[in-house]
Amino acid sequence: MKKTILLVVLLIIFIIVISIYYQNYVGRDIIENAESTLIVKSSAFNNGGMIPSRYTCESENISPEISWENAPEGTKSFVVIVTDYDAPSEKFPIITFVHWVVYNIPANVLSLPEGVPVETNLDNGSMQGNRSFGGVGYTGPCPPMGTHEYSFKVYALDTTLNLLPEDATKKRVLEFAKGHVLGIGELIGIYKKQ
Repeated sequence: MKKTILLVVLLIIFIIVISIYYQNYVGRDIIENAESTLIVKSSAFNNGGMIPSRYTCESENISPEISWENAPEGTKSFVVIVTDYDAPSEKFPIITFVHWVVYNIPANVLSLPEGVPVETNLDNGSMQGNRSFGGVGYTGPCPPMGTHEYSFKVYALDTTLNLLPEDATKKRVLEFAKGHVLGIGELIGIYKKQ
């Protein structure tokens, strides 16, 4: 009986891990031949700098201001995806934790303000997709241990994505974006629990 329960628990854990992998992990090379043309910045932290606790699970857990420039000609929309490649542990780097998915950001919108509401539809016309373990909108860094690196990546697309918010995981957004990416930019922030 105990062996059966243990096998069932292990099977459930295996299914959860595989599910997270397929829902949230997309190889870094899925977007091919896109140039790193966008310059991504934040008033909250510098590239490679520490993310203030205000934007994490240890404090207000609101999104930081993020902006970008140098969009390629022909850009119709932007996508912003925030990922922790060090989660859930360094032993399993292919499993990522997605903290934020925003897509169909209009081409004339070159920033997201601090504290974007946790809503599917934003006032500027953007849509927010699913983060890891459910829910839409931003959720901040909350590493269980160690220092983690967070990628704030912006994609410039030559189209908008015909994708329902409930289907808009990182994986699905990038699948729909493939072949439409004109440029990419990235801002890296790091965080360790206080």
